[in-house]
Amino acid sequence: MLTLATANVNGIRAAYRRGMDAWIASRTPDVLLLQEVRAPDSVVNDLLEGWHVAHQACDIKGRAGVAVASRLPVSAVRVGLGAGWAGEPEPPVDTGRWVEADLELPDGGRLTVVSAYIHSGTVSQPETMVAKYAYLEKVTARLRELAATGEKVVLAGDLNIAHRNVDIKNWKGNLKSAGFLPEERAYVDVWLDQVGLVDLGRVHGGEGPGPFTWWSWRGRAFDNDSGWRIDYQLATPSLAERAVKVEVDRAPSHEERWSDHAPLVVTYDV
Repeated sequence: MLTLATANVNGIRAAYRRGMDAWIASRTPDVLLLQEVRAPDSVVNDLLEGWHVAHQACDIKGRAGVAVASRLPVSAVRVGLGAGWAGEPEPPVDTGRWVEADLELPDGGRLTVVSAYIHSGTVSQPETMVAKYAYLEKVTARLRELAATGEKVVLAGDLNIAHRNVDIKNWKGNLKSAGFLPEERAYVDVWLDQVGLVDLGRVHGGEGPGPFTWWSWRGRAFDNDSGWRIDYQLATPSLAERAVKVEVDRAPSHEERWSDHAPLVVTYDV
C-alpha cells in the first residue's frame, strides 16, 4: 500500500510550529505533495530531512511554492509549465505553482505525481483572473500530455476551484466569487470528462455536501463546517482503480489546526 497526502501548508515553517511534524509522524505518508510552502530550498530541505525532495520556490519571497517529498526513489523531476505567453504580467504566473516527479514503485513501475497550486484570483482585479485562466490553459495542455502516456499519474494540490455546488457550503452566496465561477469550474469538467481524470475525493466521498478541505481562519467557519472542497487528487484511470481509501484529515478542533487546509490522503494498492 502507498499513502499519498496532499496539503496546502499555508507556510511550512508556521505549519511545523503548529504541529505538522507530529501529524507526519503519526500519519506516516509515503509521499507528501505540498503547496504554499513559502520558504527557500534550504528551509524546505532542512524540515524534510530524510525525504527525497523536489521543490519550486516562488520568485516572490514568501509567496506560493510547491514541493514533492517522497520516501520512494525519484527518477526525474520537472518544474513549471513554461515561460508563459506574450504580454504576460510581471511577475510570471508560473512560479512556485507546479512540480512533477517520477517515483519508482517497488514493483519496478513508475508513478508520476504533480503538486500544483493554482491561482486564487480576484473578480474585482480582472488581471488576476486573466492570469488564472491563462495558467489553467497551460495546466489543461499538460494534463492531456500526461494522460496520453497511459501511465499512473496523479495531479494533487490546491486547485482553488470548487467544482460543484456540493463542494462549497454557501454555494448560492458565491456564484460570482473567484473559485466558483462557471468559467473556472468548466476547466475541471474538461479534466474529468475529456482528459479522463478521476476525482478521487468526490468518487470516494459520496454525493456531499463536502467533505470540505478548506475553512477560513476567521470567525466560526471551521466549527460550522462552512468550507470549500478545493484540494484534490485527480488520477488517471490506471491509478484511480487502485485507490482503496480517501480521507480528509480534518483537525479535531480549530485550535489544533496546523493550516487553514486539511490534508487529503489517499491510500493506493500499487
